[in-house]
Amino acid sequence: MSNLQLEWSETELLETDPVVEPLVAAGRRCHGGFDAQGTYRSPRTRFRLAAIDAWQEHHREQFDCDLVHAPLDTWPESYPNVAQAKFLLREGVAGPIVTTLTRIGTVEGFGAMIRHAQVGDMQPFFDESIAGTATAHLPRGLFEAHARDEAGFGAEAGHKDMWFAARDVAFQRPITRDETERMMERMGIAGPGNGGVPDPEVVRRRLEAMRRFPDLDFGLEMLVQRMISILLIEVSAFHTFAWAEAVLSDDDLVAGEGEAARLVSYVRQDESPHVEYLRTALTEMRDRTFVGESGRDIGGAEVIGTLWDLLLADSLGPRREQLLRTTLDEVEFAVAANPRRDDILEEFHALGSVRPARDGTLVDAGSTTTGY
Repeated sequence: MSNLQLEWSETELLETDPVVEPLVAAGRRCHGGFDAQGTYRSPRTRFRLAAIDAWQEHHREQFDCDLVHAPLDTWPESYPNVAQAKFLLREGVAGPIVTTLTRIGTVEGFGAMIRHAQVGDMQPFFDESIAGTATAHLPRGLFEAHARDEAGFGAEAGHKDMWFAARDVAFQRPITRDETERMMERMGIAGPGNGGVPDPEVVRRRLEAMRRFPDLDFGLEMLVQRMISILLIEVSAFHTFAWAEAVLSDDDLVAGEGEAARLVSYVRQDESPHVEYLRTALTEMRDRTFVGESGRDIGGAEVIGTLWDLLLADSLGPRREQLLRTTLDEVEFAVAANPRRDDILEEFHALGSVRPARDGTLVDAGSTTTGY
């Protein structure tokens, strides 16, 4: 057995490497910064990366199995894709791209809610020991680090404001709060008048409707569902980062001489430990035995596999369908008064794999991910 450090304090998991130059975006101090060689250093990774590596290696030694797979290579492409986004920009139709960047930043800000997904000590929910695991450290620094990365902490901005900064640098037009809220309402992310914040009761009712293990503690099943959902969002984000970097690095179409794309690359680097700690903890749970409230044992593979398949189907089914529809609605909204409306829409559709059918439904040829 390797000599691995498996126990870490919350202070260690939240500690950032020293930097000699802060990251400043659109005049706002962001988290992270640059070392003496000019290399960007992500926040809160001085020990977090080493801890995740140790937990992964320890689990492989104990169980001789692979980690939960993050289906990056089979996830459908972003919509609009790079070619479609650049076409719109060349046609002077920047609104849908601005809206997409606004949506991404807003959703990133919701990531702070993971710090509230707490069920206390995790050990009573498992037959086997979880000492020295990522699972044991979820409420001891991992969730809090994730929350701070996404929404910022103290005077330092996080991913939410970094995406907004990338948008404003690229398009040279700051968006007011009222405009942001109207965009989010049109895209169905938040209801009218709530400031772009999802209603906790609506979220809870949705999770209750998707419950599959009544004998498990409800808070625990909600937690596992949220972890899987966030991991799938992170997988989707992998493609979003590539899309945004490709679009925002084109100096002929956006302003900022590549600064917006560089900001996105820093966010992408910051997100890597989110994928890895979630994969690690879900794997640890999969290979252990859950204890129901009745005292009955429930196999971890049954719990994680069932919830994974449920949430994957939701992500690639109803959720993606809603995103495709609301995104196309934004494109149609942006060109409604354009004298070339029909020609622009025809070319836009020709450049992508998502096409409207005769009955108005959208046919998505890019979704192939299955299983876990």
